[in-house]
Amino acid sequence: MVEMSVIGIALDAASRSPIVLLRDPSRRRQVPIWIDQAQAHNIMAGLNGEPSPRPLSHDLMVSLLAAGELHLERVIIHAIEDSTFRAVLKLSHDASFDEMEDLSEDSREDSADCEPIEEQQTGEDLLNIDARPSDAIALAIRTGSSIWMLEEVVAEASIAVDAEADAEDRNEFRRFLDQVSPAAMVRHLQSRQPKDEETNDDTPLE
Repeated sequence: MVEMSVIGIALDAASRSPIVLLRDPSRRRQVPIWIDQAQAHNIMAGLNGEPSPRPLSHDLMVSLLAAGELHLERVIIHAIEDSTFRAVLKLSHDASFDEMEDLSEDSREDSADCEPIEEQQTGEDLLNIDARPSDAIALAIRTGSSIWMLEEVVAEASIAVDAEADAEDRNEFRRFLDQVSPAAMVRHLQSRQPKDEETNDDTPLE
């Protein structure tokens, strides 16, 4: 698997739809994922650390995780099926970490033949929750969790990095947001709703 970083939001030159850009550690490959305007706003708010007068949907999700004593370990984008990215949230229960701290050195030595605790946590002890990549990314940003992608997905969906073009695209998206009033944004989202229900908003680059 490859740990990816969120570079920012860009605009598709043809459709004017927002794209979240993920980049690999080599900084030579990036994966674009098409999202909707609302998801772009949520991701940008998380990246910028902008406080909201009222909790956004992903702020609420973070609060619910905390109330349920759940911790987002990481996000994994694991497949592309029918031109749609698939992601999973890896959750652990905070209480499990408290229990691990209570283990003595003797008990750890006795279990030397067993799998390490860290590996157990990454396997059957973690809760797997299916999620749209856009939602998973927005949550990962707010919780400081890592974002991983299977190498075969990166190989299939990645494009060569053009840093200068990326910067211009992100600046263009910011200018777009600055020029659109909240009322106009609502009307735009409402006008797109029937189309969004018929087509997936997490479509990879063809």
